[in-house]
Amino acid sequence: MFVGLPTPLCYPPCMSARIDSDALARYKAALAAGSQRQEVFTTPGGRKLHAANFDIDLERLPDEQQTATELPGEFPFTRGIHPGMYRSRLWTMRQYAGFGDADSTNARYRYLLAHGQSGLSVAFDLPTQLGLDSDHPLACGEVGRTGVAIDSIEDMRRLFASIDLGKVSTSMTINAPATVLLALYIAVADEQGVPRDQLRGTIQNDILKEYVARGTYIYPVEPSMFLVTDSFRFCNEQVPRWNPISISGYHIREAGATAAQELAFTFSHGCAYVGAALAAGLELETFAKTLSFFFNGHNHFLEEVAKFRAARRIWAHLMRDKFGATSDEACRCRFHTQTAGSMLTAEEPLNNIIRVTLQALAAVLGGTQSLHTNGYDEALALPTEASARIALRTQQIIAAESGVVDIVDPIGGSYTIEILTAQLEDDVQSYFGEVAQRGGAVQCVRDGYFQREIQRSAYQWQREVETGARQVVGVNAYRQEAISAGASDTAHLLRVDPALEQAQCDRVRDLRARRDARAAAAALEVVRQTALTRGPMVETFIDAVKANCTVGEICGVLREVFGEHQEQVTL
Repeated sequence: MFVGLPTPLCYPPCMSARIDSDALARYKAALAAGSQRQEVFTTPGGRKLHAANFDIDLERLPDEQQTATELPGEFPFTRGIHPGMYRSRLWTMRQYAGFGDADSTNARYRYLLAHGQSGLSVAFDLPTQLGLDSDHPLACGEVGRTGVAIDSIEDMRRLFASIDLGKVSTSMTINAPATVLLALYIAVADEQGVPRDQLRGTIQNDILKEYVARGTYIYPVEPSMFLVTDSFRFCNEQVPRWNPISISGYHIREAGATAAQELAFTFSHGCAYVGAALAAGLELETFAKTLSFFFNGHNHFLEEVAKFRAARRIWAHLMRDKFGATSDEACRCRFHTQTAGSMLTAEEPLNNIIRVTLQALAAVLGGTQSLHTNGYDEALALPTEASARIALRTQQIIAAESGVVDIVDPIGGSYTIEILTAQLEDDVQSYFGEVAQRGGAVQCVRDGYFQREIQRSAYQWQREVETGARQVVGVNAYRQEAISAGASDTAHLLRVDPALEQAQCDRVRDLRARRDARAAAAALEVVRQTALTRGPMVETFIDAVKANCTVGEICGVLREVFGEHQEQVTL
């Protein structure tokens, strides 16, 4: 059963404990043991910047000012998961991209890498997300529209053509068929000769939030959870540098949740995954260090900074106090952030550049490990090369010119930030109690509790916008009334060529016609039998994709064995 923390922390913690000289010495030693991007950090005026805001000459301060929060890099990691944070290494700039076919998306990846992106993030189209091949009747009109169409190993080869998978970190936003897409990635890496233990990346693989907030589920809850835990097992054994799940609050927030709901529901799901993995016999200290999270960078700057700090503290206590984790690695909350797509406006889209900048800055001040910044035109279409470049440049300017990366947790210690951090933690605790009373996270998914809470918050937000109580610049405040206002901003929207869909359908049909049919059928039968017995699945998927079985065929076999989820929500 899901339980909350045994003892909520008092706030503001930064004002409640005198600096411990031994702890400070320990922190300085940890900094010295790690590498830093440069030897000395200074302001443009030549003032030396200390690593963190308590690393100063204590003799010059009165006693009542000699206070600090927890140390960066130490449990419960409120101030950051590493002692030096961005002094040692910047976050991964991982722009989310995918559209049309594999060739089109490969060109975009190489363009972004050439402009300084440091990690890849794959957006798949809806048919792929639902485990359907491009020539399936239900895929008609959706192929390549919201992401790249991937049907087979041939598509995956083309997607990463001229990209060394041993030198990039790749995130794949895929859930119900996540283990099949992981199998495709590994199969291509095998062809490139990249050792599996050198592969780095993440599959989202968070099926519980699909039932709650996003909708691209396939199978019922129980077999879906089995596939998730099987991916934990496989990654721990064969691709130890790969994150087998990105537990996602992003889509929960996009659906209308508050900041507290985003944390509470995400961590409730996280605890459900940890419990399922333990029940499957996996070793906590091994798989826990590969868990990662995915949060939303929303509009309220101060609350978002506090949210990210609270997230680390809450998860650290859950892992130690609820599950008994003992290592720092198992207790660290590592997360990716994407700026809020739901906050982008079709009206005056260039305003979105400012919104994205503030959201990204909050994520950096909050200590994110990787970041995607949305294109300003994404309320209207997939981003163009130009808008994707501006979004990437936003991250690069924050990193190179703002100075916020030179100090760990630079606004930690602010009364406002510390109180907001603790208040968010208290609100999350209240939700944890409610989840426990209702029988845990999986039961809350089944009975629709999470969904109803999100819907109430979304309705409240929309009412505030419609009544003018919440201002949105260019929408209900400071509007340009001219009919042509902003027209030039949308003159060069990305258009996916409709001919790509027919070409993709032809490719998958041609593959089926020329492959070794007996080998493909045999591989699919192994998938079927292994699914029936709940055996190790990922290995069978790798064999199947190497036999030129398609994503739709593999998922089709699993549909036959597992069935399909039917949503039943009582409002």
